[in-house]
Amino acid sequence: MKSRIAVYPGSFDPIHDGHLDIIQRCVPMFDEVVVAVLQNEGKSPLFSVGERLEMIRAVLAEFPSCRVESFSGLLVDFMDRVGARVVVRGLRAVSDFETEFQMALMNRRLNPRVETVFMVPREDLAYLSSRLLKEVGSLGGDIRGLVPETVFVRLRERLVKRER
Repeated sequence: MKSRIAVYPGSFDPIHDGHLDIIQRCVPMFDEVVVAVLQNEGKSPLFSVGERLEMIRAVLAEFPSCRVESFSGLLVDFMDRVGARVVVRGLRAVSDFETEFQMALMNRRLNPRVETVFMVPREDLAYLSSRLLKEVGSLGGDIRGLVPETVFVRLRERLVKRER
């Protein structure tokens, strides 16, 4: 029997509770969930790909059906390498839909076997984004409870170093 493998791609800079909500809800639906960290240095990430992989692996250690990998290039090529046919994408707001819809159609054009599943986060997490967390954290705002504790500590340390 074929495994049902889903890929949840993103920059995850850093991973936050909105991401974790999507991942936790994917776990019972798929045999394996591959959290795929995009190597896109053009985005000026706060954390290196290696640091993001390390943080995500630590946070997901309790989920044996989750695997964390990095990729560059086309998502559909990565999906072929890992044997996945489903892309999972989170939609926080209607404004996310247009971009995500275009990407889903392009991915299907590039590989007709690829399907995209859109998921919405819990209502209390729908406003979260890594960009917003970094901005609020850098201005001294309290982001505890919006990211896993280990990520909170590393984020706070990185933002303090950045200010110096």
